[in-house]
This record gives sequence, structure tokens and C-alpha cells, in this order.
Amino acid sequence: MSDDSSELQARSSKPMPSRRSVLKALGALGIGSAAFQRALAARAAEAGEVTAAMIEQAQWIAGLELTDKEREDTARAVKHSLGEFEALRRVNVGYDVPPALAFLPAPGLRPSDGVRRNQATPIESRPPARPDSEEGLAFLPVTELSALVRTRQVSATELTKLYLARLKRFDPLLKCVVTLAEDLALKQAARADAEIAAGHYRGPLHGIPWGAKDLIAYPGYPTTWGVPQYKGRVIDEKATVAARLEEAGAVLLAKLSLGALAQGDQWFGGKTRSPWDPRRGSSGSSAGSASAVAGGLVGFAIGSETLGSIVSPCRACGATGLRPTFGRVSRHGCMSLAWSMDKLGPIARSVEDCALVFDAIHGFDGLDPTAQDHPFAWPPPRELRGLRVGYVERDESPAGKREDLMVLRGLGVTLVPIELPEDLPVDAVTLMLHTEAAAVFDEFTRNHVTEGLNSWPSAFRQGQFVPAVEYLRAARVRTLLMRSMARVFEKVDLYVGGDDLSITNLTGHPTAVLPDGFAPHEGREVPGSVTFTGRLYDETTLLAVARAYQQAAGSHLKRPPLERYVSEGEAKGGAEKDHAKP
Repeated sequence: MSDDSSELQARSSKPMPSRRSVLKALGALGIGSAAFQRALAARAAEAGEVTAAMIEQAQWIAGLELTDKEREDTARAVKHSLGEFEALRRVNVGYDVPPALAFLPAPGLRPSDGVRRNQATPIESRPPARPDSEEGLAFLPVTELSALVRTRQVSATELTKLYLARLKRFDPLLKCVVTLAEDLALKQAARADAEIAAGHYRGPLHGIPWGAKDLIAYPGYPTTWGVPQYKGRVIDEKATVAARLEEAGAVLLAKLSLGALAQGDQWFGGKTRSPWDPRRGSSGSSAGSASAVAGGLVGFAIGSETLGSIVSPCRACGATGLRPTFGRVSRHGCMSLAWSMDKLGPIARSVEDCALVFDAIHGFDGLDPTAQDHPFAWPPPRELRGLRVGYVERDESPAGKREDLMVLRGLGVTLVPIELPEDLPVDAVTLMLHTEAAAVFDEFTRNHVTEGLNSWPSAFRQGQFVPAVEYLRAARVRTLLMRSMARVFEKVDLYVGGDDLSITNLTGHPTAVLPDGFAPHEGREVPGSVTFTGRLYDETTLLAVARAYQQAAGSHLKRPPLERYVSEGEAKGGAEKDHAKP
């Protein structure tokens, strides 16, 4: 992905001072603590060499006991590495260039042939009665909005103007909008109306307004990644996900906020807030996507997740989200954070909405090397009865009294107790995220760029000192984790709940999150949530069960009292709680 960060790139293309080169080389080899490396680098720069004595002082960080000869050999190797590192750093590598490696969540599974998109239809296609109020219309799910648009009871232009007005009214409260695309939206809506009037109906997303997390590139509009350094930057290309939604006839309303470089809910415009309690942050990093959907400001949105960035804000805001299997949706034209973990997915007001959006955006595009074709069918062809749904037993809540399991029993599924992997250091494996992120944003670290980056600068520096050997060791443990999860899914078709956010983001399994009940918190009602996790590439079964659960529970039908919060002056802020997740 090209960008106009010419100053940073120009500075990063110059050879670094020899002291820093030594420091980098030693860090990459895992030699020495950060403080010690600086002293060692200074001495090496002064002496013009790396000596065996220096290696002896630093060998502890790599957990090594070296002989005198080995230290001498290592010193010579480090000096050779310095030249290699220097040569590599002189190459100007753009943000859009991934490493020549690709993560495959199911290595032995071949992509499918003949997979088609834009085939999904809502399970219930009968048009509802048009709501009496604009707010009632704004909060309808896509399944009902699409029926109203298809039968021309509501025009795409009317919907677009309604949502634009709501974005303008409630953004001072929620801080979820980075850039309005008003002119573009009105043009796309007018085109949709003309096509539908002429009998050319593209499907259930035709004429439906949506919002893009502002790491999704669109020509002519800034793509800021939530940081002040890129506040006015325009990336002159169209992300695959945006192009596919255009193909489906959807209307792009706005670029929505994300925490700085996809971390948390704090960005250069402030803190994005939850519509259910604007005193609290929306969580992140798909902060604006979840907040705008839950507040009835867009029909649906696209978010992204590396380690919780769809699931976490959906929980905080009471939205419904799908984090698809890794590689299901092309990330071309979108910010990279961790090449082996990043995923794009829909955030909407219902599970079935997520299914309709997913049907339009999934699949191979020839631009993202991880994107693959695998079948997806909606409506789901299989009955729920007979499906095996796993659950993790909780000491504090016996299975017979758990409300989520009661609802599932009522759906006719078979409940199966399971155990998620506990014998592997999952949190340690997530060092892969910070190491990859440190590589993506290496120029920020080398140029001491820290303004507005939340806690990333420290994480980026930490990633600089992860040896390649330890990164690859983590990747091998990740393979063991993938095998453990494959054994879990030999017993079940999907499972509910579980403390699995790190596990499933590493293994690539898909998760659906939906609001589930409400509870009082500091004088406000805030949503609870439930998650379902499915087999790799089996979003059909996952969403079928999640939809049935949502229809039975009904928590997604409640609306946050935004008008009351605006009248109470909530936009001035208050006690906030941040839930920072990349």
C-alpha cells in the first residue's frame, strides 16, 4: 500500500549511525538487555568492532553458555551480520509489502473451486412494515432494511440522508467518525435507487449505507490509521473489501475511528465511546465501527481483528460481529499490523446481517496471498438439531443453571463438555504479534516517532529485541496449539464461550459475538455478550447456531438512549474506562 509519508521514508532510507547498527544487530541476535546493548553498542562503535569479551558479557540474554572459541566465532558472525542488516535497511520497503511467508490455519486443506459470492438471501424475505419513526428505521437490521429498499418503500437516498444526519448529531458524543464521505454516499445512493427502479437489484446490500474502519483505503479520502502522523494522508487505491461492497451496491458513508495503529479506542480525535454509556470507552480497536452500528448511525460496518479488535468493542457496545477464519477476507488495501494474525469482518445489528455482508466480501482476490476460496451458504442448508455444541465447564456456574446452555438446549443441539488447550504458553506465543508489528512500523521506532501512538512505542521497542530464533520457536508452539484445537473440533461442530481470545486469534478459528442480556453498571444498563467459535472455514454452521440463539434471546433488539445522553451533556465527557486490544 503506497502512502505519502515521504519524510519518514526519506529519513529511514539513509544509513543509520554505526552505534545504532551495532545495537540493532545485537538486539536481533538476542544479545544483552536493552540498557546493556546501548553501552555495548557505544563501545563497539568506538572500537570499530565487536569482540569476544563483549559477547561474553551479553550471552546470558540468549540463555547460552559459550566457550572461548564460540565467543570468538560469534563476534565474527555479528560483525558480518551488521553489514547484512545495513544493506537491508537501505531498501525502502513500503507498508504494503508482506514478508515472503504466509500463515495457513489448515495447512493440508486445499482451497475450493467454483466458490461464488453475493448469493446469500435473508431467511425471511417478506418486507416488514415501515417503522413510524426515523429512529425505528435507523435501528432496523440489514435483513429488514434491504426488504424495504428492494420493494421501494424506502429509498437508498432517504436512508443515506438519515444516517448522515445521525452521524453528524451523535458523533460529538461518541467520537466515532474520522471522515464523512457525504458526496460519495449521496452519489452511490442515487445510483442504487436508479438501478433498483430499472429492475437491476444487486442483492440484500444494495442501497444499504455502511462505515469503514479507517484502516481501509478508499481513493480520494484520508486513511489515517488513527494517528496524527497520517491525519490528511490519502492512499490512492481501493481496498478489496470496499470494492466488493461497491459491487454489492452498498453505500459508503464514513471512515470510522480506530485506536491508534489498531490499539484501543483512543485516536487523534479523542476517545470513542460506547452508546450504552458514553462515560466509558467503546474498547477497540474497531472502536468506531462497533459504536456507530450499536448507535444506529450506519447500517453495518467493517472492522478488523488481530487480538480482540472485533470481539472486544462488540462486547462493550452491544453490537454483533463476525471475526472470520484467517484468510477468508482479503486484507488488500488495509493496514497491516501482524501479517499472520490480521483479519477483516463485519459488525452489524444481527448475526444474519453479518452473514449477508460476509457473503459479499469473502474469498480469493489474487492480491492478498492469504485469501482463499472456501464455500459459504446462506440460508444455512443444515438443521440445527443434531449439531454438537461444546462448552467449557465453569466451577462458579454449573452447566444445569447456565442461561446460555438453557437457550441452546431449547434449540435442540447436543451439548458436549470440552477443554480448551491449557498445556501450552499461549500468551507467550502472542509475542509474534508485537514482533511482526515492530517490523511493520520499524521506521517509527528508528525515527523516535511516539506522538499519539498509545502504548505502541514500548511494544515496538520490545519487538526489536526478539531474536529470530525465539520468533520461530513461538511459531512452532503455535503449530502445536493448532493441532490441539483440531482435536477439540473432532468432538464438536462449534462451542460457546471459553477464555479463548488469544488461542483462536493464533489458530485462525472464526468467532461470532453477540449481545446477551443487560446488567446495571454505575447507574446505566450495559450489555453482556456471548461468543460462539466454529470450525475453520465453517462460518455457515457457526452463524446458523449464533442466529438461532440471538433470535431466541432477543437482546439485540434493545436500543441505547442516545437522545437522553445528548440532552444530559454527555459529550463533555466523564469517567472513562479503556479496554485496549489490538
